[in-house]
Amino acid sequence: MTSSRPQLKWLWISLLVVALDQVSKQIAESMLTPHQAVNLLPFFDWYLTYNTGAAFSFLADAGGWQRWFFTLVAIVISVIIVQWIRKLPQDETVTAISLSLILGGAIGNLIDRLYLGHVIDYIQVWLGSYPWPAFNIADAAISVGAVMLLLSSFSGFGSTRTE
Repeated sequence: MTSSRPQLKWLWISLLVVALDQVSKQIAESMLTPHQAVNLLPFFDWYLTYNTGAAFSFLADAGGWQRWFFTLVAIVISVIIVQWIRKLPQDETVTAISLSLILGGAIGNLIDRLYLGHVIDYIQVWLGSYPWPAFNIADAAISVGAVMLLLSSFSGFGSTRTE
């Protein structure tokens, strides 16, 4: 028997992202001191920091209301993504995987925002002598998912459709 919602099978990726994200954040908090870099490679540090804003600390100093705003945005986006995945045709596997990565990342950061009031970031990459803003596994999953989604929408990347 074939599922009438075959793309929902990819939601395990979202669950994996959430689990890896939350476990890694707990490890980072238990082993790192906030704002003290642990250099691993010339271009890579462990760097524990807390983000009360959104990507690149957008609205981080807004006074607290942004916590609930970004929580609401993440919930709405998560519902939209699940519905989008649910309605995808069976041949749009890359789109389903992309959306599952984005969903997992959104939920991973949503959990932090709800329970802690901020997002735990701990990965820092250097671009020459410039540090990229610290991020986490949830952020990486969102970024990878977004790039995959863009590639698949512009080029048919990963589509199994025959036209």
